[in-house]
Amino acid sequence: MTELQRKIAKDLLSIQAVFFRPDEPFTWASGIKSPVYCDNRLTLTAPAVRSDVENGLKELILQHYPEAEVLMGTSTAGIAHAAITAHLMNLPMGYVRSGAKDHGRQNQIEGKLEKGQKVVVVEDLISTGGSVIEVVNVLREAGAEVLGVVSIFTYGMQKGRTRLQEANVKNISLTDFDCIAQIAAEESYIQPEDIARLIAFRNNPADESWIGAKQ
Repeated sequence: MTELQRKIAKDLLSIQAVFFRPDEPFTWASGIKSPVYCDNRLTLTAPAVRSDVENGLKELILQHYPEAEVLMGTSTAGIAHAAITAHLMNLPMGYVRSGAKDHGRQNQIEGKLEKGQKVVVVEDLISTGGSVIEVVNVLREAGAEVLGVVSIFTYGMQKGRTRLQEANVKNISLTDFDCIAQIAAEESYIQPEDIARLIAFRNNPADESWIGAKQ
């Protein structure tokens, strides 16, 4: 666990962008019960946290993708983060729509993108990886060289890791589920014994045996 991972984990917990409730699970649209709620859009309304996030994304890009020429945000959650980070790095920025417009030039990629340009995709959250892979595929089809993805937070779910690997997509996150769970216990957002329940959920979201499984 790096200092950057710890800092971002503390930031997200402090503004409830990541919020654990293992005894009163949230229900996802899919019907799956989850002990965690994540809304990284809240970072945009917390200036100190926002600064940590955008500077952290800049740090990751410089470290892992030093050849980056353009940042592309995912629609809609990644757009603001891509814009602010691109501003800090003095790089061009655009974003990829979830689908092509049905009017005008019918763009799916907004902003100027030249064939062969080296692109880093900016995403707020990685879970199963499906949406960000779609963005990468759109950029590749347009002729971009996608170096990889930077994101604020990843669950680290096996399905997501497998899909990213199969699509040959590299992702680097500011922090992850394991780190945030550990910090949440250290700072008394949850009880230490809850960590195992959270990890059980992460490892198999369809198995609800973690609910009520306090030790």
